[in-house]
Amino acid sequence: MKLKRFLLRYYPPGIILEYEKGGFLRTKSIDLLDLTPETNPDELVEEIRQSEPLVTKAQSDQVKQLVIRLQKKQTQQDHHRFCFSKELKAHILPLTNVAFDKSGSRFITGSYDRTCRVWDTASGTELHVLEGHRNVVYAIAFNNPYGDKIATGSFDKTCKLWCAETGKCFHTYRGHTGEISTLVATSSMDTTAKLWDVESGEEVATLTGHTAEVLSLCFNTVGSQLVTGSFDHTVAIWDVASGRRVHTLIGHMGEISNVQFNWDCSLIVTGSMDKTCKVWETVSGKCVATLTGHKEEVLDVCFDLSGQLIATASADGTARVFSTATHQCLATLEGHEGDISKICFSPQGTRVLTASSDKTARLWDAHSGVCLQVLEGHTDEIFSCVFNYEGDTIITGSKDNTCRIWY
Repeated sequence: MKLKRFLLRYYPPGIILEYEKGGFLRTKSIDLLDLTPETNPDELVEEIRQSEPLVTKAQSDQVKQLVIRLQKKQTQQDHHRFCFSKELKAHILPLTNVAFDKSGSRFITGSYDRTCRVWDTASGTELHVLEGHRNVVYAIAFNNPYGDKIATGSFDKTCKLWCAETGKCFHTYRGHTGEISTLVATSSMDTTAKLWDVESGEEVATLTGHTAEVLSLCFNTVGSQLVTGSFDHTVAIWDVASGRRVHTLIGHMGEISNVQFNWDCSLIVTGSMDKTCKVWETVSGKCVATLTGHKEEVLDVCFDLSGQLIATASADGTARVFSTATHQCLATLEGHEGDISKICFSPQGTRVLTASSDKTARLWDAHSGVCLQVLEGHTDEIFSCVFNYEGDTIITGSKDNTCRIWY
């Protein structure tokens, strides 16, 4: 193996090693979740060298400089106020989803018009139209950090894999897509999930065990496990290599709306139509907490990138932020006048972004729950909202057929 270069990852803090193995370019992450401004850089670099053979003594100074840059980033205050930049008449029918590539230079939109479109963020130029689905395109993803492939999932019961550079379709799979690494995971109305090889397009495994539709799924950070959520009220953890079901998580009393691993893969959070959110240990499959307080269905749920906070969005028009460690509700985000269908943290973890049927997106302080900004201008429900990797750009996607870029 030959180390090519170091890349800095700000959120969560860490270093990405880009190296060559067997003629292929690969990446490996060194997570620095415990890094603080008080951490001794020399001691940390020595720990990294001891645990990571790719980092040699000759490269220690370069790694130290990256650590110092991360520490400086941690002390910066986040006072950025977003301004409307441009509106894109993205599709002829409502948008379902938006997603950035790792660099933030491109983003993609899915729509009821059966297409996915690739856009240049800076200029708002349409780069490609990904056509071929026969029904709504509702799930879209780049294969970050590489960004050279795009996966789309549709209500036509297929997932397609595309070249991000040319717009060419590589493969069509049966099922609905999650996210992609060297594998594509698809969930389906037929109660199963499937794993597919990205390069060959061949089916690797069929994951059976649910008794109703599987509509949410998520890989863990390293791609070794997959979690699926079903309308049968259960969640399953799967070993990707063998296709074996490791645990069935039982406890919810309603359909599962979303599932997500935290960054270090130790915990899973699940949202449900039973108005609750649950936190589970990945290794044991044990439920460690039930997060309550919402008066209607929990429509979305997520961890911040450090895994220290959990956010929930509900049909009751409120969102909540919980401590992962204590399971206490730290803040209730009140102000929307309709369902909140999407929620996400800024990469820094200091802000929360919500999208609502009241035609607005809102930016909140994650700790106090104060509404910092209302992003207005859409003329219909907002289905999707997302930060770029640096946290200085937002895209909102709406039922009004447009997306808006905010800097």
